[in-house]
Amino acid sequence: MTTVALLGSTGSIGTQAIEVIEAEPDRFDIVALGANSSIEQLAEQTERVRPHVVAIADTTRAAELKEMLPSGVELLSGPEAMAEAAVRADVAINGVVGFAGLPVTLAVLAAGRRLALANKESLIAAGPVVRPLRDTPGAELVPVDSEHCAIHMCLRAGEGDRHLREVVLTASGGPFRGRSRQELEDVTVEQALTHPTWSMGPKITVDSSTLMNKGLEVIEAHELFGVSYDDIEVVVHPQSIVHSMATFSDGATIAQLSLPDMRLPIGYALAYPDRMDTPFGAIDFTDAFTLEFEPPDRDSFRCLGLAFEAGRVGGPPPHGCPAPTKWSSTDSSPAGCVGSTSRRSWNRCWIVGTGRVRSPSKRSSTQTGRRAWLPRS
Repeated sequence: MTTVALLGSTGSIGTQAIEVIEAEPDRFDIVALGANSSIEQLAEQTERVRPHVVAIADTTRAAELKEMLPSGVELLSGPEAMAEAAVRADVAINGVVGFAGLPVTLAVLAAGRRLALANKESLIAAGPVVRPLRDTPGAELVPVDSEHCAIHMCLRAGEGDRHLREVVLTASGGPFRGRSRQELEDVTVEQALTHPTWSMGPKITVDSSTLMNKGLEVIEAHELFGVSYDDIEVVVHPQSIVHSMATFSDGATIAQLSLPDMRLPIGYALAYPDRMDTPFGAIDFTDAFTLEFEPPDRDSFRCLGLAFEAGRVGGPPPHGCPAPTKWSSTDSSPAGCVGSTSRRSWNRCWIVGTGRVRSPSKRSSTQTGRRAWLPRS
C-alpha cells in the first residue's frame, strides 16, 4: 500500500485528493495531513481519514486544534510543520497555495520521495533551487496541474522528448474570453471567480480569468520539461477537453483528452507509473461534441505575453511573476488583476524583484537544454 502525505488538504486539490484515495482505499493510505489555518476542516478530515500526523502552519491555532484531534494523532505546528509531515510518506501531494508550498517541495525531493506537485510557484519562483534536488536518488516529480500532467502523459506515450518539436498548452479562455480591453475595465471579482469549466480555488480562478495562470504555466512547462520558450505554444480551447499536446519531429501530435476533472491528474500522480482503476474524467465518444481552438487575445490579456518575456529574460523576472497574483479571497480587487487591463498590473508583475525592465532576446542564454524527465531505471 502506498502511503500519502496530503499538504494543503483543506483546499481544492486536497479535498479532491481525499475523494481519489477513498475511491481505491486498498491502494493508498493517508498518513499525514497539513493546512495553513483551517483547523475546523482539518479536524473533520482527521476524523475522516485517521492520519498518523497532522500539521498546522499557524501556531496561534495549534492549541485549539490539539483539543479537536483524536487521541494518538501527532500534531506539528509552525512554518516548517508541513514540510516535516511531507516526508513521512511514500508520496506527498503539494496542494499548498503560493510561495508557502516551496518548503514542502524542497523537503520531499531532498528526501528522495515522489512529489505530486500542484504548487506551481515552487518551480516558477525557485526553479534553480528545485532543479538539482530532482536528481536526488529516489526523487520523482509528477505534475498535478492538468496541462502539465497531460504533457507528462504525452511524452510518456511518445517515448520521451528525444524527438519533441513543440509543446502546446491549452487554455479555456476563462470567464472573460472574447472581451476587449475596454470591456475588461469594469469586470468584478465575482465575475472573475465564475470559471466556465473548472472548479478551482479562488487564486487560480482569478489568475485564469486574466490568463496570468496560463503565463505561469508556460514558465512551469519550461522548468518541468526543459522546453525552450520558442517551442511552447498556447491556444484557447473553451471546452477544456484537450488538456495539452506534444508535437514531434515527424509532425505527429499526441494529445491528452478527458472531461475537466482534477481527480484524474491527482490520481495519475498518486499511482504513477501505474494507473488508477477509477475512470475520473472519462469521455463517452458516442455523444457528439465539438472541439474548438483559437489563438489567445494577447492584446486584451497581456499577462500571457508578459510571462513569456519574463521567462526568456530569466533571473529575477520569472520569480516575481507570481507575486502580483497572490491575494486573499476577501480582497475587493486581487492585486489589480481584476479590471485586468491596468498597466500597473503588468508593470508591477514585471519589475517586482528587479527594479527595471529588460528587453528579452529571442532565445535567452538562461534556457536549459531538454532535461531527462523519465524516471531513472
